[in-house]
Amino acid sequence: QVQLVESGGGLVQAGGSLRLSCAASGRTFSSYAMGWFRQAPGKKRDFVAGISRSGGSTYYADSVKGRFTISRDNAKSTVYLQMNSLKPEDTAVYYCAAGGGTGTYDSWGQGTQVTVSS
Repeated sequence: QVQLVESGGGLVQAGGSLRLSCAASGRTFSSYAMGWFRQAPGKKRDFVAGISRSGGSTYYADSVKGRFTISRDNAKSTVYLQMNSLKPEDTAVYYCAAGGGTGTYDSWGQGTQVTVSS
């Protein structure tokens, strides 16, 4: 399994930006597809963005398209989520996850809180 540690969360005003990072350790990072998910209080965990092993393909939830960008640096074993034009409804705990590329994820980080004030 791969171990994942998120960072970069915080409090930001609406319209602002944050960049989340997820550092991986353990097995070969480039063998995993990676994803970002989020969970707001009282709600289920939702998919936000995904990226293929090579970084050549990316996927986004409709709610974040055009505002968020997922990227990865396999040399640094890190995946990023650049979040721009943040809205109060983006407030949630954000988790990164690693998977085999079939749309399922089996390794998760501990999460990082993102709070967007209006």
